[in-house]
Amino acid sequence: MSDTSQAAGLDPFMLEIVKAKLLAIAEEMSVVLARTSMSPIVYEVLDFACGLTDPGGQVIAQANGLTLFTGTFATQVQSVTKKFGLAGIRPGDIFMTNGPYDGGTHTCDIALIMPLFNESAIVAFAVSITHWTEVGGKTPGSVSPDATEIYQEGLQFPIIHIVRQGQIVEEVVEIIRANVRLPLMSLGDLNAGMAACRIAERRLNETCGRYSLETVRRAFAAILEHGERMARQAIRRIPNGVYEAEDFIDGDGISDEQIPIRVKITVEDEAMTVDFTGCAPQRPGPINCAYGALLSACKTVFKAITDPQAPSNEGWFRPYQIVIPQGTVFSATRPAPTGWYYEASAYATELVWKALAPVLPDRLTAGSYLSLCATYIGGLHDETGEVWVHPEPHNGGWGAGQGLDGQNGLIATTDGDTYNYPVELLEEKFPLLVERYSLNQRDGGGAGQWRGGRGLIREYRLLNSKAFLHASMGRNAVKPWGLAGGLPGSNNYIEVVRNGQLMTCARISYYPLHQGDLVRILTGSGGGYSDPRRRPPSRVAEDARSGYISRDEAQGDYGVVLREDFSVDEAATRGRRA
Repeated sequence: MSDTSQAAGLDPFMLEIVKAKLLAIAEEMSVVLARTSMSPIVYEVLDFACGLTDPGGQVIAQANGLTLFTGTFATQVQSVTKKFGLAGIRPGDIFMTNGPYDGGTHTCDIALIMPLFNESAIVAFAVSITHWTEVGGKTPGSVSPDATEIYQEGLQFPIIHIVRQGQIVEEVVEIIRANVRLPLMSLGDLNAGMAACRIAERRLNETCGRYSLETVRRAFAAILEHGERMARQAIRRIPNGVYEAEDFIDGDGISDEQIPIRVKITVEDEAMTVDFTGCAPQRPGPINCAYGALLSACKTVFKAITDPQAPSNEGWFRPYQIVIPQGTVFSATRPAPTGWYYEASAYATELVWKALAPVLPDRLTAGSYLSLCATYIGGLHDETGEVWVHPEPHNGGWGAGQGLDGQNGLIATTDGDTYNYPVELLEEKFPLLVERYSLNQRDGGGAGQWRGGRGLIREYRLLNSKAFLHASMGRNAVKPWGLAGGLPGSNNYIEVVRNGQLMTCARISYYPLHQGDLVRILTGSGGGYSDPRRRPPSRVAEDARSGYISRDEAQGDYGVVLREDFSVDEAATRGRRA
């Protein structure tokens, strides 16, 4: 705990005041970014993240948001200081990067990093990461399910100045304007990200002015030291041992071939090592993720099993080590495509989850629908002739746990506090009509003493003359796993209905749509927990009455025989369960 001496002598009441102020700065950054963004996926879905790091890139405070972004702050800030050196960074600079191999995720996620100076020294870095709807590339929306190299996935910003000593670099702006299909939206999101960083600069200087620079620095050290101490205490409550899990990623966008993945987790006193040695090599398709995204995905699980409610900082992750060779599907190297990185990283999250769930039944549930199930529908608007793109992640069912049913229709683990698209806004912005939005009662799955949460069905009717669909949905072959005798959940998939003809898929690239076509998104149920026949018959009857399960599931999976009015036939149920 190397920061203890730096934190020494700081009054605990003052520490709490400064800590709260730093969290408030991160939250205000988020408010500014959301309110000034031009993209619905930013200001409605909240596909962004904001926070502060110390000069070494260690996260001090972050706002709730997309968990897959906040874990990349350290690697991205460190990529800036490695390239320019602290001595080469000036007041008023803002750096821009979206490189997966520089600690980021994919080309659509633009990180803006601003040094915050006080008394001529760098006190901190402000970071805002925003998902841009468009950065160019081979397909509108810039996330092609069949890309075979990163050059097909849009503009790359290799840790460059977007603002140099307070002056915007107009040449970079011109490059963006010339290479993206929605320049007004992309440049609007750029301005929103810069505004978030500048409000952090103002607020941190106010904090240093009020409480002194030395107090703020000591608070940084104390925050990190406290996070580390709490993490080590939490690890001590996990039995020492080696825990392993295996799974398969359902194809990479180019091929449906199953991709084997595995993890070995070693818990020893106050430390945890997560070893991904033996995972499949990086793939030709865009399912890959680079190390920064893997690190972020694993931090999500680690925080969940230590203290999910406490504010996060880099200190929490000091006892946590990740081991992985280069060039795997979780540690891809240039020029592997990473457009759908969130599929691989979601599998990494759940693989660690799966390995630890049997020894942490009070904290970790059965398998979830896992995938963001992202779809892109777009084209040229009939009335305006302008490009429109509707990117959307979809909610699904989470696994059941010890003593609780799984959550219905919740966003995937790695997407954190993001929201779903409001139907009214979607129909106002795009030539689409949402004809159905309901629980997925078709596919069943997830039976258990505590049952898995239900996925969703969302249907879009195309009002435009033409459009395209591309999508990538994981968990389309291997079902979410059950725990302690619970049954597996169900899969994610898409149906396209045209003139009564049905086409079913899970990963599809640039599929042409015509006016009147119906696109139906179906997300899966989570896995169940414990033997389904231990679920009280009255609860099974209530599930059937409420539409969570069918009569056939009640009888087949749960052994509960129901009458026409959904009352339990006690004698028949006893016989069937016997």
